[in-house]
Amino acid sequence: MDETRLEPIIHTEGLTKCYGAKTAVSELSLDIYPGEIFGLLGPNGAGKTTTTLMLLGLSEPTSGQAWIDGKNCTREPVAIKRIVGYLPDNVGFYGDMTGRENLRFTGRLNGLPEDLIEERIGSLLEKVGMTQAADQKTSTYSRGMKQRLGVADVLMKDPRVIIMDEPTLGIDPEGMRELMELIRSLAAEEGRTILISSHQLYQIQQICDRVGLFVEGNLVACGKIEELARELQKEGQSILETAAFPDDAGFAKLLKGLGNVDSVERTGDFYVVKSRSDVKRELLRKSLDAGYTLSLIRQRENDLDEIYHRYFEDAEEHYGDEKSQKILPFLKGHKNEEGGEKNGDESGKKQGLFAFRRRQK
Repeated sequence: MDETRLEPIIHTEGLTKCYGAKTAVSELSLDIYPGEIFGLLGPNGAGKTTTTLMLLGLSEPTSGQAWIDGKNCTREPVAIKRIVGYLPDNVGFYGDMTGRENLRFTGRLNGLPEDLIEERIGSLLEKVGMTQAADQKTSTYSRGMKQRLGVADVLMKDPRVIIMDEPTLGIDPEGMRELMELIRSLAAEEGRTILISSHQLYQIQQICDRVGLFVEGNLVACGKIEELARELQKEGQSILETAAFPDDAGFAKLLKGLGNVDSVERTGDFYVVKSRSDVKRELLRKSLDAGYTLSLIRQRENDLDEIYHRYFEDAEEHYGDEKSQKILPFLKGHKNEEGGEKNGDESGKKQGLFAFRRRQK
């Protein structure tokens, strides 16, 4: 995609939201282009949800403006809801109704003709792989099934833009793969623009065209993953994974003695060497001289996990001890997230989703 030839479909200028003395979103200026999958990444409290609410016209900014397809999100909220679909992190449906009945209800809320509703229900259920379960009550659905039905629900009004909040959270690996393929097809084959708000880095890396790294209301980096990696390399930062035989204390000492090395950490069967310059050649030479045979030597470049760590490693310096406590656990812990169906308390979710649907009508 050549963004230079396209007008952005989502555009914000200095978008800011304050709650008293707390700035939830600060001076956000961002362009997202037609047919793009954009990942907005950050820990809880980073400002992702607040940004989403302002884009949906459900929260008025303190200052700045946002537009979707040329429509002002604050001044034209009804027009925004006609072209934007929203998939919350915990999709709510009426449990005593079937999947098909829930979709029919959504179509009527959006004022669609009955023949078009039935046509879309059939095609969308097939698209999301829910045809066989369409006539079961949604109270029997797993979380993954509800997410897929949620995608069909969002597509009932044929939106140009879809905003998804943690779409893969709590879904088993196979369900996650199917959902990711579905999301990709919505952009690649149908030209829809998709904004994903998430903290699951690995899934985002697989599917997004560009990412924005969000922390404490600030967009600290934005671009393609490859571009962010190159920017870090320009700053002279290098991370190398390596292992050798024999694997002894002498090899660890050799690594620590390389030029411009900041740290050496053992991770499983290999070492992670962080340095201010590329040390591969020096490592090859010194390993050979010391009688070590390298079994692994790999430069980290386009790993979103590492990019995230390196952009936020100064969180404590920039945001102080209290705020960094929200960021550092996220950086340390998100690698351990595993997919898995889980049942959550959805009380109150249905009412909230219904209220949003009513405003879409």
